Amino acid sequence: MSKIVATLIAGLFATSAFAAQSTATAPTATTTQATKADAKADKDMAKADAKEAKKAAKADAKVEKKAAEAQSDVAVAQADAAKTKAKAHKKATKAKADAAADKAEAHADQKADTAAAK
Repeated sequence: MSKIVATLIAGLFATSAFAAQSTATAPTATTTQATKADAKADKDMAKADAKEAKKAAKADAKVEKKAAEAQSDVAVAQADAAKTKAKAHKKATKAKADAAADKAEAHADQKADTAAAK
């Protein structure tokens, strides 16, 4: 009976040693895989951040370009408006001068007619 007990105890120690050995090996492999997975996740996050920053920069550039174009369009429109105003002012001044000349001529004709009638 002591041989059976000795065999059972030896088997128990062997099983616990084997279990401890496989348990010790498994976390190392798992830790290495976890470290690799973390590194890959960090790398993917860095890539995603870089892509996001690049797209944001492109969007900002687009907005600035549109704003510059809009300012350019506004400047062109203001120049056109100023030119149109100048033309209208010139025409109005000419029309006023013509009207004043016609009035003076009509007034002169009236004076001449009045003087001739006397």
